[in-house]
Amino acid sequence: MLVTDVRFEHHREAMGIGEDMPRVSWKTVTDIVGWRQAAYEIEMAWPGGIREPWSSGRIGSDESVLVPWPATRLDSRERRQVRVRVWGEGDAEPSLWSEWSSVEAGLLRPADWTAQLISPGWDADSSVPQPAALFRHEFSVTSPVESARLYVTAHGVVEMEINRTAVSDDVLTPGWTSYHHRLRYHTYDVTDLLREGPNAIGACVGEGWYRGRLAWGEGKRNVYGDRAGLIAQLEIRYADRRVMAVGTDSRWQCGQGPIVSSEIYDGESYDARLERPGWSAPDHVAADPAAWSPARVLPFDASTLVAPVGPPIRRTQEIAPVEILTSPSGKTIVDFGQNLVGRVRIRVAGEAGRQITIRHAEVLEGGELGVRPLRSARATDRYILRGGGTEEWEPRFTFHGFRYAEIDGWPGRLAPDDIRAVVCHTDMERTGWFEASEPELEKLHENVVWSMRGNFVDIPTDCPQRDERLGWTGDIQVFAPTGSFIYDCAGTLTSWLRDLACEQLAARDRMPPLVVPNVLNTKLDAAAWGDAAVIVPWVLYERYGDVEILRAQMESMRAWVDGVAAKAGDRAIWDSDWQFGDWLDPSAPPDDPAAAQTDTGLVATAYLARSAEIVGRAAELIGDGETAGEYAALAARVREAFNDEYVTPTGRMAADSQTAFALALEFGLLQKPEQRERAGRRLADLVHDNHYRIGTGFVGTPLIADALCSVGETQLAYRMLLERSCPSFLYPVTMGATTIWERWDSMLPDGSINPGSMTSFNHYALGAVADWLHRTVAGLAPGAPGYRRVVVRPQPGGTVTHAGATHETPYGRARVAWRAEGDELTVDVAVPPNCTASVYLPGTDDPAEVGSGEHRFRTTYPRPEYPPKPRIVRPAIEEV
Repeated sequence: MLVTDVRFEHHREAMGIGEDMPRVSWKTVTDIVGWRQAAYEIEMAWPGGIREPWSSGRIGSDESVLVPWPATRLDSRERRQVRVRVWGEGDAEPSLWSEWSSVEAGLLRPADWTAQLISPGWDADSSVPQPAALFRHEFSVTSPVESARLYVTAHGVVEMEINRTAVSDDVLTPGWTSYHHRLRYHTYDVTDLLREGPNAIGACVGEGWYRGRLAWGEGKRNVYGDRAGLIAQLEIRYADRRVMAVGTDSRWQCGQGPIVSSEIYDGESYDARLERPGWSAPDHVAADPAAWSPARVLPFDASTLVAPVGPPIRRTQEIAPVEILTSPSGKTIVDFGQNLVGRVRIRVAGEAGRQITIRHAEVLEGGELGVRPLRSARATDRYILRGGGTEEWEPRFTFHGFRYAEIDGWPGRLAPDDIRAVVCHTDMERTGWFEASEPELEKLHENVVWSMRGNFVDIPTDCPQRDERLGWTGDIQVFAPTGSFIYDCAGTLTSWLRDLACEQLAARDRMPPLVVPNVLNTKLDAAAWGDAAVIVPWVLYERYGDVEILRAQMESMRAWVDGVAAKAGDRAIWDSDWQFGDWLDPSAPPDDPAAAQTDTGLVATAYLARSAEIVGRAAELIGDGETAGEYAALAARVREAFNDEYVTPTGRMAADSQTAFALALEFGLLQKPEQRERAGRRLADLVHDNHYRIGTGFVGTPLIADALCSVGETQLAYRMLLERSCPSFLYPVTMGATTIWERWDSMLPDGSINPGSMTSFNHYALGAVADWLHRTVAGLAPGAPGYRRVVVRPQPGGTVTHAGATHETPYGRARVAWRAEGDELTVDVAVPPNCTASVYLPGTDDPAEVGSGEHRFRTTYPRPEYPPKPRIVRPAIEEV
């Protein structure tokens, strides 16, 4: 037995965390089949032996995920080493100790901050983009250094240097939060960057989300403030135990550098002739004193400073061009073969003053860049050469969504080795994979992965390319189950939910905004969007086993449901407000994406029932039985009202649409078995009548396949999944898509771009079907929170002859892979240690219960009829 991967809370890197009693998790690796933990022991040590090691002693428990911190609280800056060993059931001897894992607290109290907020000393026109500001300060290190930590944040985005060396590989630090409520700071170990004698620290600060342009059209600037700023606190601990602090204050100097402008939407302009070599090195100012002036100190509230709970944005991949094209108009266009999010890095040599312009787009139209979907976002970077040799450049404070880059002004002929696409996103750990015998299904899943990568740029966004890129609540509400399988996004979404609660509970009506952080003036309480306040915490609980997320978000969850219940009134029907409804239903015209087939009141009332039920279940889990009963009763009352208003006694729906029936079936809104049976038949008829094309938008798409399977129409679900005509899941794949589109027909069959103003080629919401691929096509689903029990229930169908899914659960790696050969079905199952699995083979209702380890099952499984025949066959009509 080996104990591995000891972690704290949801941190992969536990440096400068904000929890003083972080929960501990670990995994056990063993080849013992059916192994279960019976007890554990946690040991702690202090660096340098400043205290004797501490042990919890043997604790009888089978828990190994988010185990309560057993020792004294961490103090600010305190670092401890932790290791774990375990006993299996019946074991007299424990496992070997795990390797030591480090956890270090950040600055836990506002009083720990001595640094001040500094801003450029000059006044500037805040109504237009401004150059990035440089800040610097010199200090002396007087004796050998034991350790040094840099705590840093910004009103804007920042990159830090010490003695000409970057302190980290993070991008767009500190990311985007609801700055008035929560401003994240990051902690860096900079011990190795210091030297005895003179030292210098520098920061380059761009406008970022803090004061750059946000939202569509002309947008708005200065949402959070009209001055960029920096807060940095360097703490040096000498070998003799003395501590020296170097913090931002009026002694710091500021100046301008080569970043002339840098905007999230519009791109970055960089004039290499304005570079200041050695600007973050000692004695630089002495050579150029006129370029530097004192920084200005501004007031700020240190109580808003919080440590991150998720990973930062980083560069995660470089992609070489697959082709360099010449457009019909003679433009040079680089095709990277993949729609991605990040920026372009170039290597170039040319004369001083030459400007290279890089324009970005996701698609080509008529052989030229298709920039209309960007709307007002210019997505253009400019680099002016300094001359004198080879120069390498990559923008620092912007990002783009693109597959194609148009290059203008290049000296000579552009070669493939001169240019790379640099992929940037939140550095989450990959945890989920899918495979299938149908290459187009694998491509569909890979497109979902790339859309998640591109839309998790610190917050979960709707799209990464146009003048939007906002944290739309509805998108993540439908995508959270898929996202939490593919990547470990627990920390990222926990942070986002904290912002949601801050924005919501500070509002007069205590209702969540449409986007988080909230930069819109629109006041709209929308079903399926506001329900993110309830459903996203519930998904995190189910997938990561974190009941505390429910406790932390309970006030927010209740406030949303209470607000909607008040709108629904005594009728318990919410049909009084404008709604997004089943947004981007394929029948909606390009200029009216809310014009769906499904009544918006039906959608809103269905979601009220669902969210009320979840709040009741969550309250029960955190020990609040009274509240649990209150919301369970509300859910029952809404379900009854839904039936009275929208369902006939025989199970027909007021809205005869795929989404209406999917909602009723999946949200448990049909009270009688005969209603459910009739609804299932009608849903099947609708799918047949629509020639197996998708008829759902944002709301119905995550539910439609599950709804069909729940009424015995699994083969019909496969027929819809494998359809290739427009609109369908595979139509974009046939059109060469490498990400999920916002619209089913973002690109029309003739290769032209959909004329609607909302036409993104990277939008993960409709990729929510991947959750069904994992749970049903492959057959791997959580049966208990955090996958403590795995449900294996593959449902083969269609032309798929083998499929599988692998997921790195909080307990270890789980895997299901099945293969059908003739009438024999083989299912291979891997169950992590300390877990169990319920294995349902097709055609059986009683599961095989197995423990951890590798298992193989074989069964006779005659292939079901495929393609399925419609219940009512329409006669062919001969044209006369």
